[in-house]
Amino acid sequence: MKKILLILFLLPLTVFSQSENGKWKDDLKKVFKFSTFYGAVNGGNSISDVDVFSVTNGLETNTVSTPFDYSVTLGVRKIARFGYEPKERFKNGDEKSYSDAATIGKISGFEFLFEADWRRQQGQSFLNQHHFLRYVADKWIAKVEYLEDGFADIKYFEASQRYRHKLGNKLSFNGGIVQRLSEPYGYNPLDEWLLSNGNIHYTYLAIQEGYSVNFDNPDRITYSNPNGDIVATSTDIWEQLIIPTVLADYTERKRDEIDNQFEYSFVVGFDYYHYTKDFWVHSWGNIMPYHINTKSQYSYHKFNNNQQWIDFNGGLIFGYKFNRHLGLFLEGKYNKYWNRKWHNFSVGANYIIF
Repeated sequence: MKKILLILFLLPLTVFSQSENGKWKDDLKKVFKFSTFYGAVNGGNSISDVDVFSVTNGLETNTVSTPFDYSVTLGVRKIARFGYEPKERFKNGDEKSYSDAATIGKISGFEFLFEADWRRQQGQSFLNQHHFLRYVADKWIAKVEYLEDGFADIKYFEASQRYRHKLGNKLSFNGGIVQRLSEPYGYNPLDEWLLSNGNIHYTYLAIQEGYSVNFDNPDRITYSNPNGDIVATSTDIWEQLIIPTVLADYTERKRDEIDNQFEYSFVVGFDYYHYTKDFWVHSWGNIMPYHINTKSQYSYHKFNNNQQWIDFNGGLIFGYKFNRHLGLFLEGKYNKYWNRKWHNFSVGANYIIF
């Protein structure tokens, strides 16, 4: 996927370099005209420290500290601003532009987004990325996209080619094909360790991963990690603290050993945009009802009992001003791909006193 992202970024530069002498510079300026390069660092304290008390060896107090939250955002974008979007003086990296997920932008032509966000939240570190190149014409749409949401644990590459049919200036329908590349979602490495009663032989798995169980005497048992360090002296600690880590590490390692999988699907969708100063609606949706079975060992078809499934995504941005005092707004998007679901939303009311 890193190679694909590099190709996406270098492809326009390569194309322009083939232009006549001097002309490629003019072409490149046209592409980046009205685009915005931005970078921002944000931070703040995380959840407060927690005191943990113990009376095993007298009263003892341990303080569990969580490091501060932060985000580092870098990006470049050229996306026409919709009428309902505020005109920003600066981009600080915390904006939520739901319209970036729409299939069609406000204008026809070429648009792009490259954004990466390194973030730590409540002690957990994540990498979020969203990159796309999009060209919208009257009769067709072409788009390539890479999305990674570390918090939702989803990442994939997607390319689509669609026919577009416009109904007036506000509504359009589209249909075509989609190619996706991702890790083998649906694959669970622990399935091969399941017993007939539904439990898992976790101790045997841990031994295979290098852990050991030592019976020092009939009344004492110790558990050691692959380095030989004792990590538990009771079955309760072993099962409650160590085994979850063993299973998580094993699952991650087995998934990393498998190549990314291609998915070929048919897609139909719609886009609707209406805007006035007092009322606006922007909505879009895409549904993939049929997927070609590639017969791959790790295809999602296999983990879905060789049955078809429905993947979809959509969004809605709504605003209404009843009068110069009161206004309502609703914004959100929802995605369901394979066995992953992720969404964002915002809803509220504003009342201004003059």
